[in-house]
Amino acid sequence: MALLWALAVLSLLPLVGAESPECANMTGTPLTNATLEMLSGKWFFIASAFRHPEYNQWAKMVPSIVSYYTYNQTENVVYFRAYITQGDKCVYNASHIDIQRENGTLSVINNGVKHFSHVVPTKDPSIYMFAYHPEDKEKIGLSLYANTSQVTPEQMSEFHGALKCLGLEVSEIITTDETKSLCGPLEQQHEEERKKKLEEAAQA
Repeated sequence: MALLWALAVLSLLPLVGAESPECANMTGTPLTNATLEMLSGKWFFIASAFRHPEYNQWAKMVPSIVSYYTYNQTENVVYFRAYITQGDKCVYNASHIDIQRENGTLSVINNGVKHFSHVVPTKDPSIYMFAYHPEDKEKIGLSLYANTSQVTPEQMSEFHGALKCLGLEVSEIITTDETKSLCGPLEQQHEEERKKKLEEAAQA
């Protein structure tokens, strides 16, 4: 379960440097407020490719993930809510992600283990790609998130290009299927509760 939510919520910045020109922009840079603000919002887990055996097994068991991120500049953290469909149940988690600005990474500590993720810069601001263990070819991984449950051929092509830069193959991709989500009712319930609290606060 620890790995489940750690992978589901981790997101953000750099990759190992790549020698080819088309891969040059994948080199990590420090995180800025603008980048973190762009992350805020609702995101759908679209696809992934993992060499790490445990991560790969996890991806095959999770047909749907919807995450909400909120950047808090004052506290220098990213709060998250994640709705994860695993098997025949919906798993909900809410916590925060720590920000390492200088080396451009985010991390979550769970059961004493710190899980890091790296945000891969994209041309299209409506998608994000997150890299894991970019320094280890035996564990390397890449995941794709979008602000809609379906991506365009152009967006998927950008994901394929990033895979190539990392040395991953298109054949390694595991895709999700939002129609198999079991978290819709819980997500809707939480949204209604949040709206009610906002309305009550506005009337106070």
